[in-house]
Amino acid sequence: MENQEIQEETITVLGKTFSSEEERREYFREELRKKLPELKKMEGFPIGEDEDILNLSDPPYYTACPNPWLNDFIEQWEEEKLELEKKGRRGADSNLVLPFSENIIESVNNDIYRSHSYHTKVPHPAICRLYFHFTRPGDIVIDTFAGTGMAGVAARKCDGNDHELKNRFIHEFGVKEENIGKRKAILNDLAPLAFHISKIFNSNFDVNEIRKKYKIFQKDLEEKVGYLFNTQNASKDYQINYQVWSEVLLCYSCGEELNFHNLTSDYVNKNFTDIIVCPKCGTSQKRTEANPVKETTFDQYLNEPIEQVKYVPVHINFSVDKKRKIKTPDKQDLKHSNNDFDSQLKDLFPAVKLEKGDKSSDPYRVGVKYIHQFYSPRIRSFLKIYFDLVKQQKLTDQNFFLFLLTSILPKLTRMNRYMPKHGSRALVGPMANTLYIPPMYVENNPLRQLEFQSKKIFKAFVNNHSLNASQIGSATHLSNLKPSSIDYIFIDPPFGANIMYSELNQLTESWLGLRTNNDKEAIENKTQMKSKFDYQNLMITSFSELFRVLKPGKYMTLQFSNTSAAIWNTIQNALNRSGFIVSNIITNNNERGGLHAMIGPTAVKQNLIINCFKPEGEFGKDSANTENISILELTEQLLEHLPVTIIRKNSRMNILERSSKLIYDKILKHYLVFNLPVPLDSIAFRNFLNKNFAERDGMFFTQEQVQQYDKKKAEVPDFVQLSILVSSEQDGVLWLKNLLQEKEQTYQDIHPQWMQALAGVRKGDIIPELSAILEENFLKNANGKWYVPDPENEADLEKLRNKRLLRQFEEYKKEALKPKGKIKEARVEALRAGFKQSYQDKDFKTIVTVGDKIPNQLLMEDEVLLQFYDIASSRV
Repeated sequence: MENQEIQEETITVLGKTFSSEEERREYFREELRKKLPELKKMEGFPIGEDEDILNLSDPPYYTACPNPWLNDFIEQWEEEKLELEKKGRRGADSNLVLPFSENIIESVNNDIYRSHSYHTKVPHPAICRLYFHFTRPGDIVIDTFAGTGMAGVAARKCDGNDHELKNRFIHEFGVKEENIGKRKAILNDLAPLAFHISKIFNSNFDVNEIRKKYKIFQKDLEEKVGYLFNTQNASKDYQINYQVWSEVLLCYSCGEELNFHNLTSDYVNKNFTDIIVCPKCGTSQKRTEANPVKETTFDQYLNEPIEQVKYVPVHINFSVDKKRKIKTPDKQDLKHSNNDFDSQLKDLFPAVKLEKGDKSSDPYRVGVKYIHQFYSPRIRSFLKIYFDLVKQQKLTDQNFFLFLLTSILPKLTRMNRYMPKHGSRALVGPMANTLYIPPMYVENNPLRQLEFQSKKIFKAFVNNHSLNASQIGSATHLSNLKPSSIDYIFIDPPFGANIMYSELNQLTESWLGLRTNNDKEAIENKTQMKSKFDYQNLMITSFSELFRVLKPGKYMTLQFSNTSAAIWNTIQNALNRSGFIVSNIITNNNERGGLHAMIGPTAVKQNLIINCFKPEGEFGKDSANTENISILELTEQLLEHLPVTIIRKNSRMNILERSSKLIYDKILKHYLVFNLPVPLDSIAFRNFLNKNFAERDGMFFTQEQVQQYDKKKAEVPDFVQLSILVSSEQDGVLWLKNLLQEKEQTYQDIHPQWMQALAGVRKGDIIPELSAILEENFLKNANGKWYVPDPENEADLEKLRNKRLLRQFEEYKKEALKPKGKIKEARVEALRAGFKQSYQDKDFKTIVTVGDKIPNQLLMEDEVLLQFYDIASSRV
């Protein structure tokens, strides 16, 4: 059974039969119209008119608002799974899937990826690899930060209809033929622009038919607007490639007007400079030293005068017999440049003011306060004609032609920079992730851009696949999805203040008629008054919703792309608070072998992929029996969800997640989430591991896993203790254990190696001297050589060390209680020990008091401290 069955020219969708696609669309569109009043109560409902929502939707699959049919699709997809089971097309059945432990490297050089830009994207073949590992044909996946919908494209591409990609799956990825098969995807995003792009990528088109319509469309477009993008050379008309506009400045010495482009760009001698020499008084000055010229013009769109920084056309690039030439604009060029149909365009799209935000200061600096002012007059004329022609198409085709337009819109704004000193690469595009109008901007020929981009888009839609389901909505509120209904989650969420999606998207969304409701936008933003803690709370709520809808024992994969240690810890804390347990973390760096080689703040220097799972049995957050949690069962589940072996370059790699220290950290965090007393301290837990599990090479395994490990150990005898960069006391202890497990060494032997391993220390943290760390954690023999203690001696050392740490914490506590007390530096291990003891004593006030007095960066960049502080803050 499919989402859509075609039998004798009838169409069946969700149990209802229609005579045509148009009848299906009309029926569900009217049903959606009736449901809109209730749907508007849900978080993330977009800002706009009902008709714009309906026009962008293709219900029941794709709705430009929360989708009321998602549970109906899930019910049907579960039935389809049973049919696949009967036919033996569900692939190998396995109750336990180990986390994906291979590094993922995937090129962005594919037709789909390049056919429409967006702030962030993950190549769909990379997601396919994860699907083949974590899911079976027919499984239901979800991405609640879907962006352009690549998670949905990947689900469709798993069906094998793309034969080139299928061959890669089998021969390069090692996917078995039986595991080839479509997955079903639910896609959610807060941004109407992301939904619009995602919907088209996840729809099917008759490419030959739509290409025919496009040729007619393109011809009409060129007839109506092509003349505006012509220039004359030797009495002949040629299409321009682009025109450059330059800012006009005032000489700070004499007040003469200065054309920035003309006075800094010498094409004949290929001399390009940043210094402007005033032709009147000879004063040399930088652009920033001169004031911009302000001019008052009449804005027909607003029907009122406006003041803006003055820009003038200065340079035209055009082609003659495929050879590029340049010229200075003549009278006809200037006339075309200022041609606009603003009064007519306004009838289609009322003026939309640019919302003030963290990224709006530069447009306001040059006098750009409305969306239409980001486009030159001639580009606005093009948009008027384009939208007129779109309105003449069938509704289903309108959305495709809008997709063509939004694919080139970023190339049509005044934010496209021109830097002639780069020669053939002078067109450098807009500055990433901001709104910035440069001193020289490029006005691209939209007809050329459309011709170039349409070729890529048509190549991307060659193969048809099964349909998915998508919606506009907030990841914090998935009430239209029932619990434990999803087989796998892939997300690439926002990361702090990396990208201000709603601010940047408003340029394009204004032309779609819908704008992002950013109330629940998970970002750090001063204008929206969202701090790191606000961002963290939004992520906790989003992850908690994902935890609720995921089936027990199943996985979520999160891609992390940020260089902030604070955001890294915020994400980890949010995962822990929502109930997930992190299995492992991998990276795209083959040489380093993933995060296994990296602990602490240095981990965020690479793109990371976090695999985590929802515990089974009594460990789910919805369970009423959480107090009956068995530490044995929870530890077994954790070990079962860790890789057994990782092979790199014919060597077995040390899996740090299997060390006693990191296993205990994960178990501890899970107990904290449920506000339960921790049954064992770290010393007792180490004895518990020795009693119940098998240890090999400093790693712990279940009895079944250790047999697999021993077999692989015999096959691959070489073992690599991955190097650790020491940027904290915890790193230092792990580094010393790795070093001293190989052989006993004197302090004199250790010290030079220690100095080489030291990396940058977090601001506010104190790493004790090497001698102190050795005294507290290791033993010295009669020959003066340090060695790793056995478990019994290690337990005694740990007790003594913990007493010293708590004494140190008492000093911090005294300082924090002073009226103007401030702790500028602190030993993180002492803070961890003190926070843990205070938590066990239910002294949450002390945690918050001390946490408020230590450096904020230290708190935000240590996930253990942050978790204790975050939980304590909610209980004071």
